[in-house]
Amino acid sequence: MFSSFYNTGIFAYQTLLRLVTPFNPKAKQWVEGRQNWADALTQKLAGNTAPIAWFHAASLGEFEQGRPVMEAFRQQYPTYKILLTFFSPSGYEIRKNYAGADYILYLPADTPANAREFVQLVSPQIAFFIKYEFWYNYLRELKAARIPVISFSAIFRPDQLFFKPHGTFYRNLLSYFDHILVQNQESVGLLQRIGVTNVTLAGDTRFDRVAQVAEAKKAIPIAQAFKDSLPLLVVGSAWQSDMDILIPFLNQFNQPLKVIIAPHDVHEEEIERWRVQLTKPSVRFSQTDELTVSAADILFIDNVGMLSSLYQYGEFAYIGGAFGKGLHNILEAATFGMPLFFGPSYIKFQEAVDLVAEGAAFPVRDTETFIQAFNKQYISQAEAAHISRAYVQRNIGATAKVMQITAALLLSERVKE
Repeated sequence: MFSSFYNTGIFAYQTLLRLVTPFNPKAKQWVEGRQNWADALTQKLAGNTAPIAWFHAASLGEFEQGRPVMEAFRQQYPTYKILLTFFSPSGYEIRKNYAGADYILYLPADTPANAREFVQLVSPQIAFFIKYEFWYNYLRELKAARIPVISFSAIFRPDQLFFKPHGTFYRNLLSYFDHILVQNQESVGLLQRIGVTNVTLAGDTRFDRVAQVAEAKKAIPIAQAFKDSLPLLVVGSAWQSDMDILIPFLNQFNQPLKVIIAPHDVHEEEIERWRVQLTKPSVRFSQTDELTVSAADILFIDNVGMLSSLYQYGEFAYIGGAFGKGLHNILEAATFGMPLFFGPSYIKFQEAVDLVAEGAAFPVRDTETFIQAFNKQYISQAEAAHISRAYVQRNIGATAKVMQITAALLLSERVKE
């Protein structure tokens, strides 16, 4: 019976998005990206005779978690084609040209008809759902077709519906997975208490990804010249609420310090507004060069795609988002070894909780608490730097565990045949 409510909810969600498309650009992308999806998919797959591995990511963050597994799968199973689907426009629109996948598209809405047709058209040999993806009709169709399904980098909390007395429908969803690889021991315990035993503690594949990014970091000569051998604070993914904390600090801090600020979204008016509020000389990345940039104390990054490499130059990092929708990626900074600062809304991010507990990360409520935390680390940041770097290093390896389970499932399927 609950499946009827679920399907009604999916239908209502589609209808709502169609209604708001004139007013919401993301809703418009969501709807238009799924139009005539079956014809588009048929054209993409025309002539393909290779086996297909299907990876599904909700959005950009889940894609980054899945990327090291996709790349490892490609290396280990070169005869396979990789199909990558996204739920959100913020993932698809940014990674629709990702070279590591052979086919990339939006996941059609999870209706019974869509799921049945999608699985029949793709006929994957194996499917991977990254972190939080639990689509009833797709999972049911995959199970019916005896296609092995893996969930990896999953994380579970006691307040989720799976563990509520009225959560039977959602608990049943978990039975459709052949294996679930989770991030922490708490998730193992929660799943085992509801009878899910095909679970492995593997960790988070994001650690593998940030290690890859750090290894492949790009030199940024302007950033190197700007630093000019002085201590550097890198502010990553800054929102207005973060800058409300940082601008008063920057205006009064009187010790040697260079600051790079990368906004969450690059908006001309916002960057200029922040520059006006700052009393120290600032410059935008696009308007400077290696010869003149060192004259500024603050460098604004007015492009995208550079942040992960900028952290290599920092001694300190402030990561935005934790005064609003959610903390952004702190592991990209942690892998380079430095104290981390962010706002108070970080509890849902296990890596942030861990690093706060270990003494490498420092949540702040306002300018005053940031000043207190930063001043202590400015005097001596070596211990926090060592802790953050070591934390990333000891958590690398989740991808290898996913691939071990993958190999076992694919072998099992071949034996059945």
